[in-house]
Amino acid sequence: MPPLVLYNTLTRSRETFEPLFDDYVGLYTCGPTVYNYAHIGNLRTYIFEDILKRVLRYNGYRVRHVMNITDVGHLTGDRDMGEDKMESGAVREGKTAWEIAAFYTEAFKRDIRRLNIVEPDVWCRATETIDDQIALIRRLEERGYTYRTSDGIYFDTSLFPDYTKLSHQNLEALQEGARVEKNPEKKNPTDFALWKFSPPGVQRQMEWDSPWGVGFPGWHIECSAMSMKYLGDHLDIHCGGVDHIDVHHTNEIAQSEAATGKPFFRYWMHGAFLIVRGGKKMAKSEGNFLTLENTFVKKGLSPLVYRFATFQTHYRKPMEYSPDGIQAARNGMEHLQNQVRPLLEEGGGAAEAHPEFREKFLAAVNNDLNMPVAMAVVQETLKARLDPAVKRATVLDFDRVLGLDLEKVAREEALPPEIQELVERRKAARAARDWALSDQLRDEIQRHGYLVQDRKDGMKVIKR
Repeated sequence: MPPLVLYNTLTRSRETFEPLFDDYVGLYTCGPTVYNYAHIGNLRTYIFEDILKRVLRYNGYRVRHVMNITDVGHLTGDRDMGEDKMESGAVREGKTAWEIAAFYTEAFKRDIRRLNIVEPDVWCRATETIDDQIALIRRLEERGYTYRTSDGIYFDTSLFPDYTKLSHQNLEALQEGARVEKNPEKKNPTDFALWKFSPPGVQRQMEWDSPWGVGFPGWHIECSAMSMKYLGDHLDIHCGGVDHIDVHHTNEIAQSEAATGKPFFRYWMHGAFLIVRGGKKMAKSEGNFLTLENTFVKKGLSPLVYRFATFQTHYRKPMEYSPDGIQAARNGMEHLQNQVRPLLEEGGGAAEAHPEFREKFLAAVNNDLNMPVAMAVVQETLKARLDPAVKRATVLDFDRVLGLDLEKVAREEALPPEIQELVERRKAARAARDWALSDQLRDEIQRHGYLVQDRKDGMKVIKR
């Protein structure tokens, strides 16, 4: 078997993956801050993490996957300045912070189901692990890493010599960048809040008693507390977006290793940004973010088209979003489904995946999750002169990693009367060679969530 090689941000190198404990992998992925919808740039990171988990399993590893839900403590400024995003979201929508958290948590879970992302083994919310976070802060306090200011308890980064070992930044430059949002009570600009006090005279919706006073945890402490609680010593791989490297993940490492005296996660993996026109990253703060609902679902596009689109760019490279790119992905997805459908419809006996093509596919995904090459292997397999049953078994074996639901493409359900009427009208338009009306009716059918395919044996309409 080709070895599994992954790029480790911590060492800035590609490394052969070796778990801490035999065939068992502990995987922690930073989840959403549930004050708004996840945008498709965020979702690109979750797709990359899903591919990682599927590849680990494809290699025979048992995976315990933990993902946090940040429902308190994430301030609008990463350097512990500004408002709590949950509280500001509540004001924006005229709801309680708890209602905001519940609504957007369910919206996020709905999005990942639509993208066929395998749910984590453990969902954990910041508000459910307050005691664990307080206990971790107390350990840091006992070890002399904390100090108190008027607005909270802070971690003293000057006492942790390896503070920049993940970001590889020059500390002086990093400190200068941190001065953009000043807090004159900090000993060092890079120091970060472990516990924030509720403002005097203000009762927050989310606040708790602590040994230091009423308040709420900082953003970074939750991931350290949760990963160690639910993974124990199985701290193999930690993932997130590249925007987490310089602050959030850097702070996680500092506070975790300061508290335990032991190395934190061994492998750190990060997905690159989704870029929109003008070269800007997609971000809520930029006001240029697109959701899965508005960009795909409401336009009659399967969310799996977006999953397919992300496979065209390596996860460590910025991916450019454009309507033309999504249309190309849609065409590519439909082409793949058209290739697979006859293999499923033919039936035939059971067969094993073809060993040569399976090894090629494994070599691609084991090469730091190289999905563009993996998709080329899929096409090479489909064009090869193989027994149809073997070809079918091989492609469905690949779909354990791809997650494109290829085994479902031959299933045609009875169409609702209103959709069947549109189908009949389109058949009549095509018979009359009225291609403009045919295209218009096709788009209308697809806006209702059905896939229209014109094949040699006639038009096929399938529920997405």
